[in-house]
This record gives sequence, C-alpha cells and structure tokens, in this order.
Amino acid sequence: MDSPPVNPQKQRRGLNRILHAAGYSVQGLRAAWHETAFRQEFVLSLILLPVGLWLANNWIEAALLLGSLMLVLIVELLNTGIESAIDRVGLEWHDLSKRAKDMGSAAVLLSLLLCVGIWGNAVWHKVLS
Repeated sequence: MDSPPVNPQKQRRGLNRILHAAGYSVQGLRAAWHETAFRQEFVLSLILLPVGLWLANNWIEAALLLGSLMLVLIVELLNTGIESAIDRVGLEWHDLSKRAKDMGSAAVLLSLLLCVGIWGNAVWHKVLS
C-alpha cells in the first residue's frame, strides 16, 4: 500500500524545526504589518504597554492588561488568516465565505470589547476612585 504523501516541512525535528517555525512566524508578522487594522492595534498596544505597567498594582493586573492587548493582536492575526484563505478560494460572493469573514470580524470585536472592559476597569480603580 502506498502511504499518503508527507509534507516535507513535517520531517524537521529539534532545533531545525524550531528555527524554521520561528522564520515562518516572522514572515507572518511581516505580512500582518501590511494590514491596516493590525498595524493600528499594534501601535496602540506599544503606546499602552507602559501605561499598563503604571496602572497595574501587581503582576496579575499587569498580565491582564498586557494580555488583553496581546489577545487583540492574536485574534486579528487569526481573522486576517481566515480572510486570506477565503480570498484565496475565490473573490466571488458566497454565503459561507461571508459567514466565515463575519465570524472572524466578530471575534476581533469581542476581543476589543474585552480589552476595553479590562482597561476601563483598571483606569477606574487607579485614577477615578
């Protein structure tokens, strides 16, 4: 019996696999930089990073504040990946393509709302109370 073809990338092991995976990740971040939404969220995250460290009273609060920023970037990357895969299949309108893109967009919205809620609560407790 013939075995199914194996992706040569899956043959890598050890440090070789880690180095190639890191290279692919860097390529993904470079590609994401060309997306306006990712760029805006990334720059805002850089601006908010020191503010988050100032707002936080302990490492747990810092992790929540900075983690919520990271979550927005992660979800934006996944949404861009979904949109790119859908566009690769075809640019014509299809209900399932629209649904997939809308769900990706909704995921970004929810991550942004979570981030705003966490940051709003932190500002409220540090500055306004």
